[in-house]
Amino acid sequence: MIRSEVLREIAPVIRDHLVICNIGLPSQELHMIDDQPSNFYMLGTMGLSSSIGLGVALAQDKTVISIDGDGSVLTNFGTLPTIANNVADNYILLIIDNGSYGSTGDQPTYAGKKTSLTAVAKACGCENVIECQADQTARVLQEAIDSRKMTVIVCKCDSGNIKLPVITMDPVVIRDRFMNAVKA
Repeated sequence: MIRSEVLREIAPVIRDHLVICNIGLPSQELHMIDDQPSNFYMLGTMGLSSSIGLGVALAQDKTVISIDGDGSVLTNFGTLPTIANNVADNYILLIIDNGSYGSTGDQPTYAGKKTSLTAVAKACGCENVIECQADQTARVLQEAIDSRKMTVIVCKCDSGNIKLPVITMDPVVIRDRFMNAVKA
């Protein structure tokens, strides 16, 4: 399974929650698959989905799911110890690890080589870290939501992209409708 197939599988699971989605193609894919006002699409800030998601989770009680990529987490390595040391039991970080920088041409990441983001998250102090295969992600994600424990999920999937249009929605509209979903 590639990332877009994982997103299609988890769309029904995340639909009723606040979702912060990684820059570029993941946001475009989620927008195409199941656009929701409760989805905050990152349009230009690589590496910050996990940090923004943690902040939203710490600020209110609704379940927050950050969908991030291995390349983005590697870009913002400080996010994992920050998450470990600021526990929010309404927060889930889903790292879709395809071993590549998917939005820029599928160049390999270190997570596709020797670096295990599962091991790194545990070494940073994250207590509930689960690695799964792509076809297990929807079940593992639902179990994490049900557990009400902060969870880091590392979903191992294949590299690959689908062709799709960019998000044409104005960033201010994305922000405003997400803020209204947070307040609702």
